Amino acid sequence: MLSQQSTEVVKATAGVVAEHAVEITSRFYPHMFEAHPELLDIFNRADQELGEQAQALAASVVAYAVHLIDPDSPSFEPVLQRIAHKHVSLGITAPQYTIVGHHLMWAIGDVLGDAVTPEIAAAWDEVYWLFALQLVAEEAKLYAQHGLDPENPWRDYRVTDRIDEVGVDESAEVVTFVLAPVDGGEVPAHSAGQYVTVNPVLTDGGTQPRQYTISSGPKSTTLQITVRRVRGVDGAPDGLVSNHLIDNCPEGTVIPVSVPCGDVVLDDSSDPLVLVSAGVGITPMAAIVDDLADRAPKRPVLMVHADASAGRHPLYDTVSASAGRLESVGSHLWYEDLEGAAERGAVEGLMDLTDVEVPENATVFMCGPLPFMRTVRRSLLDKGVSGERIRYEVFGPDLWAQNPN
Repeated sequence: MLSQQSTEVVKATAGVVAEHAVEITSRFYPHMFEAHPELLDIFNRADQELGEQAQALAASVVAYAVHLIDPDSPSFEPVLQRIAHKHVSLGITAPQYTIVGHHLMWAIGDVLGDAVTPEIAAAWDEVYWLFALQLVAEEAKLYAQHGLDPENPWRDYRVTDRIDEVGVDESAEVVTFVLAPVDGGEVPAHSAGQYVTVNPVLTDGGTQPRQYTISSGPKSTTLQITVRRVRGVDGAPDGLVSNHLIDNCPEGTVIPVSVPCGDVVLDDSSDPLVLVSAGVGITPMAAIVDDLADRAPKRPVLMVHADASAGRHPLYDTVSASAGRLESVGSHLWYEDLEGAAERGAVEGLMDLTDVEVPENATVFMCGPLPFMRTVRRSLLDKGVSGERIRYEVFGPDLWAQNPN
């Protein structure tokens, strides 16, 4: 709980800090990396270049501060859980919070200058450490549940199979990697919808962690991830890790992998499910359908997917085969280009839920680009679906968790 003195200071200064939050976090990261270049192997270089990591951190800190000073603000617990799972999958350790705190407070002073009095600095330092200590505690609990040493979070997996899906230029645009522990042990128990972090050694000798959804139902001896090649557009860089995995990781390659993490998982209720996805956002839906086909084939499922074309639709055959084992399943497809899609019953254009009947008391899972999910969520709310029943997974920094409206 924030002290009374700090509460008053934060209330008085929250607007100013929020106004400059992205500028502050944008200054923070380069300053920290200059002092601690070893941390560059933990943080996503592309997100740094695009500024998305800075935006996500700014939004999280400001949302946490609001949560502390406004008793009527939304619960911060879902955001805290999401961040903790992400951090555990990356092997974040408690001492790193001291480094982050030092450089974040430096950045606040650097941006706001003389406006940061000792009282203001102390109040925001208190906000940061309350946030950090809650995360450290939650992450310690998750590490303990996994029986994992946070100083050594990786386990070697070998690529035992890879399934390439040929793209429009005859190169592999989407590849499914089947991974098995090198030590011959079992894959940790996990739930459909969770992800792992892979941490391959790149051609330059460095490492870069990336999180990928496990794209099949839980299995004891293998797990699989499905990777879409990220091609940079409008000046954005190509995906460093996606291209490396697809171009440089044949069968037999050994890759360090984290324990499965993630809080957006399939529950055990019998309520109808609506699975909404776009592009490679279909990966958690593939895992959910595969798991349901094995464990709960009677549960009603409605699959709703949008993609550029039939040729760009990942895991179509795999998901269709799993769906064929369900007793009550419906499907709606939208393709921007209908060429080669006649037999799939797809509609041309972008996803439009206007005429889609959503089952009563349905639980909705969404995954895809943020603008897509914002639009879909609004459509679902307009149809009377409760916001509490809409779950989502986002790839990369979560720029939506603090304000999904």
